[in-house]
Amino acid sequence: MTLLVKMHGIEKWFPGVHSLKSVQFDLAEGEVHALMGENGAGKSTLMKVLSGIYKRDGGDVWVRGELAEPAGPREAQELGIGIIHQELSLMNDLTVAQNVFIGREPRGFLGRLDERALNQQTAEIFATMNLKLDPKAIVGTLTIAKQQMIEIAKALSFRSRVLIMDEPTAALNDAEIAELFGIIRQLKAEGVGIIYISHKMDEIKQIADRVTVMRDGEYVDTVQASETPLSRIISMMVGREVQENPLVVPDTSGNEVALEVRQLNRGAEIRDVSFSVKKGEILGFAGLMGAGRTEVARAIFGADPLESGEIRVHGKVRSIKSPNDAVFAGIGYLSEDRKHFGLATGMDVRANISLASLNTFTSRAGVLDEKAMKDVAVGYISQLGIRTPSDRQEVRFLSGGNQQKVVIAKWLLRDCDILIFDEPTRGIDIGAKSEIYKLLEELAGQGRAIIVISSELPEVMRLSHRIAVMCEGRLTGILPGGAGTTQEAIMQLATQREASVSLAGEK
Repeated sequence: MTLLVKMHGIEKWFPGVHSLKSVQFDLAEGEVHALMGENGAGKSTLMKVLSGIYKRDGGDVWVRGELAEPAGPREAQELGIGIIHQELSLMNDLTVAQNVFIGREPRGFLGRLDERALNQQTAEIFATMNLKLDPKAIVGTLTIAKQQMIEIAKALSFRSRVLIMDEPTAALNDAEIAELFGIIRQLKAEGVGIIYISHKMDEIKQIADRVTVMRDGEYVDTVQASETPLSRIISMMVGREVQENPLVVPDTSGNEVALEVRQLNRGAEIRDVSFSVKKGEILGFAGLMGAGRTEVARAIFGADPLESGEIRVHGKVRSIKSPNDAVFAGIGYLSEDRKHFGLATGMDVRANISLASLNTFTSRAGVLDEKAMKDVAVGYISQLGIRTPSDRQEVRFLSGGNQQKVVIAKWLLRDCDILIFDEPTRGIDIGAKSEIYKLLEELAGQGRAIIVISSELPEVMRLSHRIAVMCEGRLTGILPGGAGTTQEAIMQLATQREASVSLAGEK
């Protein structure tokens, strides 16, 4: 086995935090080595050390048998190490080729950009990937899956022999994931070593050769993916057995309808959508990408305008033209992109929890009651189990699961009794997922009406008392939750363009 990378005894300190504690990791030529662990386990920190983003405080790194000390990302790239971050870093208004070679464009006479050579070099990289993509296409017009392929091409343009992929399938559908896996297998065959970070357990069995698990900044173990049960990998990640209690669908037939929408329309994105959610109920939304689930949520929350339709909250018609109107109506929305639309990541936990309720902490003179804000924040940190050194910790330093809990705390403080969760566990590890599931069930048990949008069918089935399915902007049916439905039944409705005559399960 020819090692491309060997890391031994890696240490990394941040102010007051020992992030990496004598961690070890290695990667062989032509191998997919999965790196797993809960959010905050140290995976990303270790990869940032390898890719030159962070300078290590101890330990050694060997790249192709030679001791390496990359002083920055460019030096790591020169060593053949490429990293593809979970959040893509492409410029939407530039062409594919311009993105691949940004800052390294071929120049011709008098230093002019040689567009022909630029496109040709990009096409050659795509040919090695068996990727059919126009180098002249504008990146902003492409799907997320295609943009993911561009990021891979950009890394390969540095002649990378080590490729780090951080949650590469987070925003992809099944067909796009299959396309990505095809590229990965081809790169393996060419001797490229791939470090694969993912929280999707089923992917690990499909694509990984070995799995290394980290927990709390420490190395736990390295195992063969094909020989190790997922239950053992999960146990290594969380340090305990994660048990999911079977869904018990409560009887909400006598409960008040908290939210009802009638004949919502907005172009091709939302077509005559009607449904209701009762107090104490979790209504799941399933469907393929582009089905219109997020568009419906944003319209209810006033983030996008409606062309027609009616929204009723506790039986009363509400005119919701903005998120402010929705919040005053008691509706909270947790966006799938929490970092851009749910959090002020440069602010601390205390401020983020208080953001939607600042008026309650502000005196007539406009002075904030910091003590009251602290007391409330500390209370929610305890209640929701938010792992943070203090309420003054900046949110950007928290793990994904804990960031999600901060957003939930914000809307609970606002006393929203209708909560819309859009992809609530995207980018969250298995242990944090279990905690979020339990929290959603507790909120429903308190009488709140919950809408959950998820692209993961097992998650929708695990959480939902009823499941609304959408296809091409239409609500094609409503199915019972729990053991009352199957993935096949959901997929049948998710690919059915016309609404069912009867929306089964709508009460």
